[in-house]
Amino acid sequence: MISFVAQIFLSTMKALILVGGFGTRLRPLTLSFPKPLVDFANKPMILHQIEALKAIGVTEVVLAINYQPEVMLNFLKDFETKLGIKITCSQETEPLGTAGPLALARDKLDDGSGEPFFVLNSDVISEYPLKEMIAFHKSHGGEASIMVTKVDEPSKYGVVVMEESTGRVERFVEKPKIFVGNKINAGIYLLNPSILNRIEPKPTSIEKEIFPKIASSNLLFAMVLPGFWMDIGQPKDYITGLKLYLDSLRKKSSPKLANGPHIIGNVLVHESAKIGEGCLIGPDVAIGPGCVVESGVRLSRCTVMRGVRVKMHACISSSIIGWHSTVGMWARVENMTILGEDVHVCDEVYSNGGVVLPHKEIKASILKPEIVM
Repeated sequence: MISFVAQIFLSTMKALILVGGFGTRLRPLTLSFPKPLVDFANKPMILHQIEALKAIGVTEVVLAINYQPEVMLNFLKDFETKLGIKITCSQETEPLGTAGPLALARDKLDDGSGEPFFVLNSDVISEYPLKEMIAFHKSHGGEASIMVTKVDEPSKYGVVVMEESTGRVERFVEKPKIFVGNKINAGIYLLNPSILNRIEPKPTSIEKEIFPKIASSNLLFAMVLPGFWMDIGQPKDYITGLKLYLDSLRKKSSPKLANGPHIIGNVLVHESAKIGEGCLIGPDVAIGPGCVVESGVRLSRCTVMRGVRVKMHACISSSIIGWHSTVGMWARVENMTILGEDVHVCDEVYSNGGVVLPHKEIKASILKPEIVM
């Protein structure tokens, strides 16, 4: 007899990625690209998810989107061919929350086979244990499975209260004042098509309106996410997420990690990037395609995106350098400085937490965190 997981792999499995809105928390990077196309660890955020879905046999990915669908689809067409996976858009004319888009994409998600489908939030990065989630979903026989992750400060989140032995979700508590548990919704779901009957195509929250109803029928189950998790939708969490992602590559002894006398800790360097003499790079650094890092440069806890030039003896830490930007000689960029696309920091300039919009030249130091328009 074929196992349930094998049966799912043999059939057509689908996924919906909630691409959402304008990515305001990740500006100025999202002024150039929709948030899911912003690079994370040298590839667009959304590609991490699509590759994980493809790896477990998903054949079609639907993007629930209300902003720049053409940009997204044009970009992903190449990957559709390379990965051999169908990528389509379901466009909202008004923001529909996290549940409305499922109702809108009903025809794409429910093909009559009864197979469950995945729903992912586009700015969540993790090890995506999707195969394990399929087995878990089948084992409990409920209507919906959600992934949860443990956090140190549950009072900042909505907490999922669950039965430890079975994973059955009892209730949700929003930002609890007293401790009720330390597990929060990780934004990865596996849902039976029957859930679509519970949702209308109007602005609806799956977390606040739909899941509590399913939980009250004892049909919602939670699986604790193994490995790391981070919502990378804002700069500070993006930098933390990069560290966790690189740590996970290290645990898997990934050949993608750079090594050499100039590397400290976990570093990702694209094969087309050029690194000069006497640099010190790491820990927790990603250097993108076509970058040029000149001699004597110091990089730590930062992302340097495609086509960036870092000139001699510059120092960058805890920052994100947007596409095709330049950091001048002896310049110092730190404390969550975010440079948009095509920003040029002149020689010997200091940026302490500057957030710089695209296509700017910075001639004077930014001494305290501020937005440069």
